[in-house]
Amino acid sequence: MFNTTLTAEQRLGKAVVDIMANPKYVALAGILMIGDRTIEDDVPTACTNGRDEMYGRAFVEKLTDAELRFLVLHESYHKLYRHLTTWQHLYKQDAQLANMACDHVINLKIAGDNRDGWAKLPEGGCCDDKFTGMDSAAVFNLLKQEQEEQDSQGDGSGGDGAGLDSHDWEGAQELTDAEQQDLARDIDEAIRQGAMVAGKMGSGGDRSLEDLLQPQVDWREVLREFVSTTCAGNDYSTWQRPNRRYISSGIYMPSGISEAVDELVVAIDTSGSIGKRELTAFLSEVKSVCDTVNPARVRLLYWDTAVCRDETYETDDMATLAQSTKPAGGGGTDVECVPRYMAEHGISPQACIVLTDGYLGGSWGQWTAPVLWCLLDNNSARPTVGKYVNIKSSNL
Repeated sequence: MFNTTLTAEQRLGKAVVDIMANPKYVALAGILMIGDRTIEDDVPTACTNGRDEMYGRAFVEKLTDAELRFLVLHESYHKLYRHLTTWQHLYKQDAQLANMACDHVINLKIAGDNRDGWAKLPEGGCCDDKFTGMDSAAVFNLLKQEQEEQDSQGDGSGGDGAGLDSHDWEGAQELTDAEQQDLARDIDEAIRQGAMVAGKMGSGGDRSLEDLLQPQVDWREVLREFVSTTCAGNDYSTWQRPNRRYISSGIYMPSGISEAVDELVVAIDTSGSIGKRELTAFLSEVKSVCDTVNPARVRLLYWDTAVCRDETYETDDMATLAQSTKPAGGGGTDVECVPRYMAEHGISPQACIVLTDGYLGGSWGQWTAPVLWCLLDNNSARPTVGKYVNIKSSNL
């Protein structure tokens, strides 16, 4: 029921206290303490930048206590799941669908935990059972597919609305590097403490908090960052794109630019665990990255216990890379053969990208160029050389 004797600020504070007092949400206590939480007159519903939360006064005043508890939980989960940083690439594709995808994931979780009505989804919230068990990227892809099908049939209505709240994606990007590092550290510490307290109380926690200590990172963004950073030379400098390393200190310095990106090697494990769908999606993203950095050459090396096929794509050939490639292999898994093959054939790329499941028969190899490991469906693999990022096949 409505509580008309308290101000919006008081009701918001009461909702937070109610959540912290509920044993079911003991693991959220640390997350609830991160950032500022304010009532704003010009906010239509509610939003967060991943650290701070803003609630619209008029919106809060019309909610029941149960709905307000749901709303506070909703914003807390955005922070807990790091939605505003992990899924920036979805926002850049379609802001509305990105909002809806993140909201479906959160609302299904909260609704499933509160079938007794202690927290109730406000009217207009996205919460479709068909997305149960999916992450935001998987939901986004399905929503986008449905939208495209509707458009092809002449129904331009798109999605079913923008979701329960708005998401301050721009505000998340405006946080300085130092602020983002502090936020990541605070969230990690809150998760660790929450898991510890939940374990002592025997509540089992809010969800598998151990998974959140290794948050999902957008592999596409990692791939782009690796290639652009590794291949950014210093042939000359430009003031048009300030060096981000110094901006947080109030110092503007030019960034280096290279007009000559020579060769990238993409080494693909064909031992049997990587299917055609995963390969096509991965190579399409590699091609997209190449459109940005414009390498003179991309070399695909298919390997199992030896390099089974060597394909070279010059600048003019890259448009059809994903469609024209012919994978070869299918035996064991020994990535040591790749740097050995490169040494034998005088291949000296600026960077190497390796797609593998990480279940290797030998070591991670001896590499003479920077290497990024894209590990498919294997969170336990820990390469001893280079950088790595985990990929879920469901997100390809």
